[in-house]
Amino acid sequence: MTQPIFAYIAHKNGVADDSALELIVAAKKIDPSASVTAIVCGNGAELDSVCTAMAAVYPEVWKVSNPALAYPNAEVIRGVLVNLLPAGAVMLVPHDTFGMDLSPGLSIKLNAAFVSDVVGIEGVDGSALKAVRQEFGGQVSTHIHCDMASGVVLNIRSGAFLADDSKASGAVADKSGQAGDCKAKRRFIEVVAAEVGDVDITKSDVLVSVGRGIEEQDNIAIAQELADTIGAVVSCSRPIVDAKWLEKARQVGTSGKTVKPKVYIALGISGSFQHLGGLKGNPFIVAINKNPKAPIFQVADIGVVLDLLEFVPELTEKIKEMK
Repeated sequence: MTQPIFAYIAHKNGVADDSALELIVAAKKIDPSASVTAIVCGNGAELDSVCTAMAAVYPEVWKVSNPALAYPNAEVIRGVLVNLLPAGAVMLVPHDTFGMDLSPGLSIKLNAAFVSDVVGIEGVDGSALKAVRQEFGGQVSTHIHCDMASGVVLNIRSGAFLADDSKASGAVADKSGQAGDCKAKRRFIEVVAAEVGDVDITKSDVLVSVGRGIEEQDNIAIAQELADTIGAVVSCSRPIVDAKWLEKARQVGTSGKTVKPKVYIALGISGSFQHLGGLKGNPFIVAINKNPKAPIFQVADIGVVLDLLEFVPELTEKIKEMK
């Protein structure tokens, strides 16, 4: 394979997203010998900081600086990438809300194939890329062969590829002059901060997270007792917030909080990509769910296929005995 591979680097406040270290691993699954190029868009000193950090990971970093890129606007960045990417390029993008906004239109403008929510890459067969994505909320894995002749845009699910901590001595190339006028019909107005709750789940090293499998509000006490026993904080998936059983500030996911715990205990959580998108930093995941086909088991380090309402109280008691 000789097609060039690029990775879009998401960043905030001068720090690259954890996905930056995962995208290069996904790229190596496509072509182990590839020299992957990182593309970093932004403005000011924060952009320089991210580019410097990425040069320690990627062989080459393309820097695109413009005041219009101070806040990531998919409409603007789509135009930038169309101007920068060579014909037949393979473009890797994180599968988050921004990536879902950016990538479909980008693939159309590039006349390239598009695969969203990629959880696995099985290499290249001739001119066909073999990728794995999930359907029906993760209940079914779909194996896709897509023609790479005109290039391909892949949205990579967060956490699907273990981050690579290997080092590089990459060079930063300023591509700002080739990015175009960076004009858009929509513009950034403001960031509306999420509500602040009584607990900040983003600061906890251990989270006990409850999902629909908890069945009713009174059963959350089971999770709370386990959390109190191990010094953790209770968090949740979106259905729990929608039911108003816990406050929005405790929600993990793309529409909730992004967390980076060391240990994540998922109780009755199916593991949709919207939920897993809020997990960063490769935590040690323990999943307890009575559905053996729950997608959460595909990313869990330990999986327990039992009724959490029976298993968790016993687990809590065993921990207390050990103490």
